Amino acid sequence: MRAFNAELSKLFSLPGIWLAFLIGAFAPAVIAALDSIAQKEEIIAGLSTRLSEVGYIGLGLGVQGVIILGVLAVSSEYLAESSESGGGQQITTSLTVVSSRIHFLLAKAGAVTVISILLSVVAIMTTVSATHLVLGEYTPAFEWPKLLGAVCYWAFTALLAFGITVLTKHGMIPLAVLIINTSFVSFSFLLSKVTMLALYLPDRAGFEMFMFLSNRFLTPFTGGLVMFAWVVVLFIAAAIVFHRRDVSS
Repeated sequence: MRAFNAELSKLFSLPGIWLAFLIGAFAPAVIAALDSIAQKEEIIAGLSTRLSEVGYIGLGLGVQGVIILGVLAVSSEYLAESSESGGGQQITTSLTVVSSRIHFLLAKAGAVTVISILLSVVAIMTTVSATHLVLGEYTPAFEWPKLLGAVCYWAFTALLAFGITVLTKHGMIPLAVLIINTSFVSFSFLLSKVTMLALYLPDRAGFEMFMFLSNRFLTPFTGGLVMFAWVVVLFIAAAIVFHRRDVSS
C-alpha cells in the first residue's frame, strides 16, 4: 500500500499529468459536442441514423488523456534528474525504495488504473453534459452498462500504454503510435479490411463494450475479455523484460 501511495504521489507531481487530465476531461466532450451538432442538423432534416452513438463516439475517440497518463507513468522514471539531485534517473531511486520489481510495477499499474477510472468518470460527466446541451430533448438515453464499458475501455487503454512504454523505456514512440491510432487512423480498422483477425485487436475489441456497432463481431462481455487478455499478456511480457533489464543502461 505504501508503494501504491508513493506512485500516486509521483504521478500527481508530474507537470505533464495536468495536460493528461485536461485532455481526458474535455476532449471527449468536444468530440461529442461536434458530433451532436451534426446529428441535430440531420434530425431536423429527417436523416439521422446513428443518434444512439452520439456521446459514446467521444468516449471512444477521446482517450488521449489516459494514453498520456500511462506513458508518463513509466517514461518519467527514465528522465535524467537535475544536477543537484545527482543527474541520475528516478528509476534507480524507485527500485532502491521498492526492492521487488514486480511489486513496483504492480503499484505503478494500480495508480494508473485508479487515476484513469476517475478521469473516465469525469469525462463521462462532461460528455453527457455537452451532448445534452447541444441536443436538448433529442439527447439519447445513456445506458449504465455501456458507460461501465467505457470506463473499462479507458482503464485498459491506459494500461496498454503503460505496458508498451515499459517495453520501450521511452515515451515518444508509444505516445505517437497510440494517439495516431485513436485519433487519426485506426490501424485495427484498416487491418480488418484485410483479415477478420484484426477485430480481436485490443482497441477494436474494446469498442464492443460500449459502441453501437452495426457490424458487431463480439458481444460487449466478450470484447471486454479480449481487451483484458491483451492487457494481461502485455503486462506479463513487460514484467519479464523489466525484471531482466539493467536499469543503469
